[in-house]
Amino acid sequence: MTDTQTLQAIEQTLAFVVEVEKLKTVVRNTRPVGLDRYENSAEHSWHVCLTALMLKDFADEAIDIDRVIRMLLIHDLGEIDAGDTIIYASETPEQKGAEAEGVKRILAMLPGDHLQEYFALWEEFEAGETADSRYARAVDRVPPLLHNLHGGGHSWRKHDVPKEKVLQLNSRIAKGSRALWEVLEARLQGAVEEGILK
Repeated sequence: MTDTQTLQAIEQTLAFVVEVEKLKTVVRNTRPVGLDRYENSAEHSWHVCLTALMLKDFADEAIDIDRVIRMLLIHDLGEIDAGDTIIYASETPEQKGAEAEGVKRILAMLPGDHLQEYFALWEEFEAGETADSRYARAVDRVPPLLHNLHGGGHSWRKHDVPKEKVLQLNSRIAKGSRALWEVLEARLQGAVEEGILK
């Protein structure tokens, strides 16, 4: 017979698993390639983790891909409470504070000291000062750029985002992978020439 403490920990973890399903209801501001609907944050989490895994050999520094994936799986959990706003307008202290509180609330559902362990990863991602977090933050920008590049710049046009802002914000990709940014920057310049990005 399994001890009570283990059973209780499993119950708490299952409650967390149910709670994070709410990430599937958070609608983002870009459409998956080839679709007319907007993606949700859970789809983004899966997509960015797979992207990180496939591009890991192009990181500028040695990274621990397991830590990177853990960061990426956690980094948007706060959107369950705070919602998603377009990246070109969302990096305000108020938005980040609301996301931090949401992440804490959700992680507090877990048994043991998981709150401290996983919230530390969230903070590391936000700070972007370690090799793992620089790469994670770089890769986090890739799917939205590809969505716009392969979707006629739908999100850029809808929110009237100029090329200067797109290039400035996404240049952080170079902090994790200069080669990746070189390829994407060239694609963005091509989008300007095609009139997709103004």
